[in-house]
Amino acid sequence: MATDLTIRRAVLGDRDHLTDLCMRSKKSNGYDEAFMAQCAEELRVRDSWITDDHIWLAETDDGKAVGCIRLCIAADGMTGEVGTCFVDPHWKGKQVGRMLFAPLLDEAGSRGLTRIGLDSDPFAEAFYARMGFTTIGRSPSGSIAGRTLPRMELILDAGPLQGREHS
Repeated sequence: MATDLTIRRAVLGDRDHLTDLCMRSKKSNGYDEAFMAQCAEELRVRDSWITDDHIWLAETDDGKAVGCIRLCIAADGMTGEVGTCFVDPHWKGKQVGRMLFAPLLDEAGSRGLTRIGLDSDPFAEAFYARMGFTTIGRSPSGSIAGRTLPRMELILDAGPLQGREHS
């Protein structure tokens, strides 16, 4: 278990390190260079993700980012989207993703969100299912024409601990 990590909100100075983390994590699923080139723009962390959304990172004692997660709140104020969730390849299987979901679910609960959606990489679908998400359909890839991704959703319960039963 990754108990020696700190979870904190990302700042603008983290942007390039987070982009590198996203790329390394995605590539660790076995994707080739051509696939990664097609995904590069979609995986590039933008300033607005840090300033306008809610993005957290897990970092080691020496300041290395080993995981990140981003919650986007919909205009309706009742739903959210996991826009980004990546773990460093060397830290996969060490509970980093689960740790990152704690602040995301706390934020969702404090805002009274009723559901959170996401488009999952096929290799991450089982992880999200363990986090309480259900596959509800398919969504088109934002990077690769003709490719679809599992569309998943987590329904949150009302109350001060909403979503916590899934963490």
